[in-house]
Amino acid sequence: MLNFSLKIMMMLIVSGMVQASDLAREQRMMDEVADTILDGEVEMLSAEDLEFFSIYTEAEEARGAVLVLHGRGFHPDWADTINPLRVGLIEHGWNTLSIQLPVLEKTAKYYDYVPIFGEAIPRIEAAIDYLLKQGNQKIILIAHSCGVHMAMHYVREKGEGRFDAFVGIGMGATDYKQPMRQPLPLDQMKKPVLDIYGGDDYPAVHRLAALRAQMQEDGSSLSEQIKVDGANHYFTDKGDILVETVANWLEKLK
Repeated sequence: MLNFSLKIMMMLIVSGMVQASDLAREQRMMDEVADTILDGEVEMLSAEDLEFFSIYTEAEEARGAVLVLHGRGFHPDWADTINPLRVGLIEHGWNTLSIQLPVLEKTAKYYDYVPIFGEAIPRIEAAIDYLLKQGNQKIILIAHSCGVHMAMHYVREKGEGRFDAFVGIGMGATDYKQPMRQPLPLDQMKKPVLDIYGGDDYPAVHRLAALRAQMQEDGSSLSEQIKVDGANHYFTDKGDILVETVANWLEKLK
């Protein structure tokens, strides 16, 4: 069940549509992680004939669902940031779906990832379709680091019509001497946006904080920017604080 279809791969090769991302690395991470999951169920979703790994976890009395996008080169149950959110938000009444995003080799930088941002679009679309089929009427998109770049690329291409609010964690993170190719489209968004980052986050995230806040001024009155003192870019050992901060903001969306 967890293996990529050889037939599909051959079809992609023949048609010249082979993905630029590292599918073999995705497979290795999935093999390592899938059997260790204690909370939630593995779901294999399909996007343009390609199966990808996701984890769906249900709350007892759900008010909606959050779609969680991990950072660069990681997976849907990554210990920092992602696992705390996908598990912790259940206790606050949110179903969670954490999906595998396209990845490259471990040494790949921001500029290496820019060309594959578009590969995330069909996966996000498939994930939203899945959440709707499960009966979730309210969908919150939550993304961390490079996941933010992929989410914002989705917004540029598809708009914000299929989700109800956006949470960006560590927005604007890139690499040394690799500034963003395109500004985040926050000024185009009318849905509520939570911009959350750590007091010990990367310099680029801090440097752009005022600009991000300014770009949201014409959006929703519920949009907010929060700095969490003592937290680094990955919210290492600060998962509980991250979950509480996000959950408290989501309460305001009622």
